[in-house]
Formats: sequence, C-alpha cells, structure tokens
Amino acid sequence: MSRKQSNLKKIKSLCYLTLGGSLSYQIIYFKKDFNGYYDSVLQPLSQRLNPEWAHKIGVSALKYGIFPTENFEDPKVLNTKFLKYQLSNPIGIAAGFDKHGDAITGLRNIGFSIVEIGSITPEPQPGNPKPRVFRLPEDSAVINRYGFNSEGHKEVYDKIRNIDKALLQNGLLGVNLGKNKNSNDAVQDYSLGIKKFQNIADYFVINISSPNTPGLRSLQNKNELQELLAGVNKTLNSLEGAKRPPLLLKLAPDLTLEEMKDIVSVITKKETKVDGLIISNTTIERPSLINQEFSSETGGLSGKPLTNKSTDIIRTMYKLTKGSIPIIGVGGVFTGQDAYEKILAGASVVQIYTALIYHGPPVVTKIKSELAQLLLKDGYNDVSSAVGKGVK
Repeated sequence: MSRKQSNLKKIKSLCYLTLGGSLSYQIIYFKKDFNGYYDSVLQPLSQRLNPEWAHKIGVSALKYGIFPTENFEDPKVLNTKFLKYQLSNPIGIAAGFDKHGDAITGLRNIGFSIVEIGSITPEPQPGNPKPRVFRLPEDSAVINRYGFNSEGHKEVYDKIRNIDKALLQNGLLGVNLGKNKNSNDAVQDYSLGIKKFQNIADYFVINISSPNTPGLRSLQNKNELQELLAGVNKTLNSLEGAKRPPLLLKLAPDLTLEEMKDIVSVITKKETKVDGLIISNTTIERPSLINQEFSSETGGLSGKPLTNKSTDIIRTMYKLTKGSIPIIGVGGVFTGQDAYEKILAGASVVQIYTALIYHGPPVVTKIKSELAQLLLKDGYNDVSSAVGKGVK
C-alpha cells in the first residue's frame, strides 16, 4: 500500500471515529438530560424547519416512542374531576396536533391526561393549499389555516380501533369531529362521526368554531346551533348499549356577549344540551402583533396573544352557565400560572398546543409542576377545589 493510500485510510478512520464519537455523545446527552438536550439542540433545530414539516416530525417522534416517557409522578394536588372521570392531572393536548390519531399513546406517555385527536371529517380531504402554517416567534404565536385536513373517518378508525385503553393509564381519548368542506348537511357529518367512534371515544367534540372552513362558524348562531344539537343529541340517544359518550362543544373566542347568551340558552335545554364546553378555538383577530412578516396571513391565531382573551370567555361562560357545564380551557397556556388562571376562571381541565410547538415535551411537566406549587400555595387540596374560585 502506498503512503498516499495509507494516509487516506487513516483520514477515513479518523472521520468515522469522529462521527461515531459525536453520535455517541448525542445519544448519551439525549438519554441523560432530555430536557436540556431538547432546549439546546432539538428545539432550535425544529424552529429552522418548515412549520408543517416540523409538526409531522414531532407527531412521528411521539408515535414511535423516540421521546422518553415523562419522569414525573403527578402529585395529588393535581387531581381533578372532569365529566364523569377522575384524572391525575388537568393538562391535555388540544385537537389539531394529532389530527389523525397517530400518536395517542406517545402523547399520554409524555404526561397529558387527555389526548384529543382530530378534527376528523367523514370523507378524506386535503385541507387548504400550502403554505398554511406560520410561526410568529416574537409573539409566541402561530397562525394556521389547515382547513380540516383529514384522513377521514374510516382511515382513522381503522388505525385506532384496537388501541389498548390500558396503555392510556386512566387518561381520556377525545374525538374532535369536523364537517367536510363541501358538505351541506352538518347534522349528518357530525352524526356519522358519533356512530363511527362511539365505542372508542371517551368524549366527543363538535367543532363549529374553526375559522378555516367557510361557513362553519355560522353554526354557532342560535337557530343553526339549535338545529345541529337537536340532530346530534338524537343520534347520541339512539346509540345501542349503555355507553353514551359525553358531548362537548368547541367555541370561538370572537363571540359577543349576546352570542354567548344565545349559545347558553340553547345548550341548557334538554333536547339540545351539551355535557361540556371547550373554550376556545383560535382567533381571527390580530391584537398588536410584533411579527409583521406573517401577521396579515389569514387563518386562526393561537398562542400567547390568545391567553387573556380565552380566559375572559371562560369566565363569562362559567358565569352564564352558573358553573353547571364543565369547561376545558385552551388558548395561550405556556406556564402553570396560565393554566391556574383558566382554572380559577372556571375551567376544570386545560389543554395546550402552541406551547408544545415552541417548547416540546418538557413543557408538559413544567406546567404541571408550576401549577401544583400554585395550588398548594393557595391552600387547595386538588384542582377541582379551585375551579371557578376567581369568578365574582
């Protein structure tokens, strides 16, 4: 072997050794200090990717168990009652993250007590043209106009039909239902979803508040809502067997007080009742955003600009319903304080989404830990004891 070949071989060996050492270091760092590794490596890397691609990669990582299981035992002070269920903590993942039911177990494993999938439409549909997701990091916000991109009832059902509920460890699986863009029969679309997923869902969500499907939000109008809920309740009451999954309604944060009063007048009647509310969806308003590059993009705004707005709507609806209808609070929850304020305003449980996009799995434990400290500091024994205590 010539000296030139020998040197080339040594260089190759050195490269392989360097690469191997680097990879070994990354793996050791990942396993030993996942939170630190996520903050210093994965989070900055994810923010450089196209937002929709980053979303898909995140779902896949959870699906295949790449992110480690949460190493945090929920303290008793985080216990809460929601609907007919007892939960070890009040933190859930909002619909829109796992749209197609790919990562249910993975999401439960990183600490969520509620995993809500969807929105799922009866027939597959691609959603709106790309690009349709935009990060506004200066505002800790996201604008999306996905438009109910969905694999459809059959595809999602076949995927999750045999899921072992024991793997959810007393966590809840919510199924968020949407209507197809070209459908003229909302009652049929939502009823089809209820019939399809009745044996899987721990609760259903009727999503009539996404701003990205033309005409959808009009279903929040009193007469249309009355017709829709009458039809959906008829379907629920016709289900065979004893199981009737609770029905929740997801509302927009852009409602006027009169519109909220109209909604309450409908959902408190027996024939058009709901068992819970989710407050709120994304907003079409653009309140003094710092980011000017994407602030004018159409779609729903989520994240910190929605924090106070959604909390105010929760408080108002809690007052209007006299606390008789359980509420899931969602919108701009990044810290334990954010979650606590929604609980004091009337939410029994809280969901996050945008915080997970910006801060990844470690944010779940962070929020729970901070919330537990706040509850203990104020003398509460559990979350349920604090619900609505800030409403006057």
